[in-house]
Amino acid sequence: MKRMRIVTIAGLAAIVGMTALQAGKVGEPAPAFASKDTKGIEHELGDFKGKWVVLEWHNNGCPYVKKQYDSGNMQKLQKEWTARGVVWLTVISSAPGKQGYVTASEADAYVKDKGAAPTAVLLDPAGTMGMAYEAKTTPHMYVIDPSGKLLYNGAIDDKPTTDLNDVPGARNYLSQALTEAMAGKSVSMPTTKPYGCSVKYPTS
Repeated sequence: MKRMRIVTIAGLAAIVGMTALQAGKVGEPAPAFASKDTKGIEHELGDFKGKWVVLEWHNNGCPYVKKQYDSGNMQKLQKEWTARGVVWLTVISSAPGKQGYVTASEADAYVKDKGAAPTAVLLDPAGTMGMAYEAKTTPHMYVIDPSGKLLYNGAIDDKPTTDLNDVPGARNYLSQALTEAMAGKSVSMPTTKPYGCSVKYPTS
């Protein structure tokens, strides 16, 4: 019995180690993913080699997300950066029956209603992509460089509130990271603490 328990613990340690490795860190290769969008098209990280990529974790029922969309800030950012060639992927990891879960058609209707402009909306109801990136909140933002390296992981800005009036005066960490990186500079704040609603994974 003791031997079996030792093996089990060793096995669990190996699994935990693999999970940590897959999650990746800023400055290291971003975790690979393969997720379908609302049109049924599968997107893989390798498809975007040579391009800048933004990942935005989303939940339309979260007041922190509503702050960014009702103010028009997220849409503004999407349009600004995709116009500069950045691939912007909005990722929905809410599980069925949980806050923020939407069907493909519901997600498309939401994007149209809000005037949003991501490159694609990825549906991740099993939470596979979200857990690979250890996405904790909505919103939770990531920047990946053209070589596939993770350059930024954290909050969208420095105002962790649901108040729309805080948006204009906020320091936008995402734009700061993209501006610095695309100018060939080091990202001055590569990691910040994300804020918002917890991602509604199947087990959460």
